[in-house]
Amino acid sequence: MKNVLIFLISLLLFSCGKTSDLDENNIPKKIVVVFNNSGDNTGSLIKAREKFKDYLSKKLDKEVELYITTDYTSVIEAINSKKAHIAYLSPFSYILAAQKKNVTPLVAVGMNGEPRMYSSIIFTSSKSSIKSIEDVKKRAKSLNLCFVDPASASGHLVPRAYLESIGLSPDNAFKETLFAGTHPASVLTVTSGKVDIGCTTAEFGLQKMVKEGIIKKDDVRVLWTSDPIVASPICIRSDINQEYIEKIKSIYLNLAKDDPEVFTSYIKVFYADADKMAYFPVNDSLYNGIRKIARGIKDINLFK
Repeated sequence: MKNVLIFLISLLLFSCGKTSDLDENNIPKKIVVVFNNSGDNTGSLIKAREKFKDYLSKKLDKEVELYITTDYTSVIEAINSKKAHIAYLSPFSYILAAQKKNVTPLVAVGMNGEPRMYSSIIFTSSKSSIKSIEDVKKRAKSLNLCFVDPASASGHLVPRAYLESIGLSPDNAFKETLFAGTHPASVLTVTSGKVDIGCTTAEFGLQKMVKEGIIKKDDVRVLWTSDPIVASPICIRSDINQEYIEKIKSIYLNLAKDDPEVFTSYIKVFYADADKMAYFPVNDSLYNGIRKIARGIKDINLFK
């Protein structure tokens, strides 16, 4: 765990000398969009990203390239090292990236004029003898705990903060604490019996896997559910021409209306009610709640 935290700190301190891929007006010569794959290799998601790539390229009259990483720390590095222009981040990875003032939030998925919320869960296998958080507290020293990604809000930061609030430090309260890397991996390591308790997001982790038939709803016992977490932001590099940033932002904001098929083909991979959604403008202050949670965790000393 401490090694992971050290890595996150070193990532934030990373200094890159690479020349920005911008023209004399600070407009990208081509647009590179970076995603965290999150263990999702479904054909529908791959096709949806390609549709959006073509749509964005047509709207901007510019080449668009997609860059898929295996974790959020790589997404942050891609932005900070100026290898990408637009990044799909989690709330926690956004506030980590925003430390260096290199990234600006553009939009998030919204509904009825508000950003869509989601939740974090701590869970175990339905076959486990663990029935409640009280059981976890009593038996922690004999249990393995699985987080998702160090820079995940629902898969690490939020459940970690909760565990610490009830006196269970992931660094020393459990037999072993590990990171699965992705939400599906976290779920499967628990349902297979390899790990005792895990963390994920209810919507994009558990419910999505049930919907896809990877697991059954009764394979998992939910022990705790968080308060709502604000939607993940799509962000852009702050050194890009401000008028061009607004142009890209408007493309996202109008996407659900201008081309519903392109919008819903991506959003329905994660949400059942994609046809009721649209992108919603967001700003940095929307993520102050996540910052407050991070500041409250003594072992994540990333904030002034």
